[in-house]
Amino acid sequence: MVLIFLGLVLIAVATFVFNPNNINAKFGMPIKIVGSVLIVIGVLNSCFKQIDAGQIGVKSLFGKIEDDILLSGLNFVNPLVEVKTIDTKTQNYTMSGIHDEGTKAGDDAIRVLTADGLEVTIDLTVLYRVVPSEAPRLLKETGLDYNDKIVRPLTRTKIRDNAVYYDAVALYSSKRDTFQMRIFNSIEKDFKSRGLILEQLLVRNITLPTSVKASIESKINAEQDAQKMQFVLQKEKQEAERKRVEAQGIADYQRIISTGLSDKQLQYESIKANLELAKSANAKIIVLGKGNNPMIIDGK
Repeated sequence: MVLIFLGLVLIAVATFVFNPNNINAKFGMPIKIVGSVLIVIGVLNSCFKQIDAGQIGVKSLFGKIEDDILLSGLNFVNPLVEVKTIDTKTQNYTMSGIHDEGTKAGDDAIRVLTADGLEVTIDLTVLYRVVPSEAPRLLKETGLDYNDKIVRPLTRTKIRDNAVYYDAVALYSSKRDTFQMRIFNSIEKDFKSRGLILEQLLVRNITLPTSVKASIESKINAEQDAQKMQFVLQKEKQEAERKRVEAQGIADYQRIISTGLSDKQLQYESIKANLELAKSANAKIIVLGKGNNPMIIDGK
């Protein structure tokens, strides 16, 4: 459009300024030719619109949005039509309490009140995309700033509406997945009615109040101490059982020995030992005394 406008300006200047009665009339024709060339180039450039992959084009003629869309590639259009491109790939909108981590700079986390009246801070990421066929309606009803008009306010409102059904501790631990699914279901329908598809909702972080956090940590430490003491007691019981079994074994051994060995048995075992000594290669003299045990004298 700029080239067309510039070409028209050059032709008008050549017609009215460099007229045949003007001393510089000889410059009028070249200027008209340049203006005509610019108009032709501008028309050709306006007739062909390239749409990149992952985008669509929405046509607007004098402010009126047309319902048909331009797909990726080179498209032939009316040179008077203005084409606005809309991204149809997956987009994300992050609301975080960490500086420069979210879509908006600064602390953009969502602060909600839970069922027990505590304030919880939630970091969230929304994954969504534009429905190509709904892009003209989205542009007419919302405009290109649908992030600020639909995604952000709708998500924050639904999170606050649903957080009141959960206690702070449950929201932080056991009910986190349930809470995330509940928000997803409540937002998905509203997104769809406005030409957006909600792909995924990610609860990235839930921050509890300091007092609640300290209470949870104290409870966890107490549970760990109780588990440690239970382990120690179990170990002591096992050691006591081991000692009891060992003592019982010694007692059984002594009982068996005391009941199984008589004087005659001991005398018999002594004679057997002496016979083995007598068979030794060393010279020995064995004198049997009056006692139960013999006296052994080395003959060397």
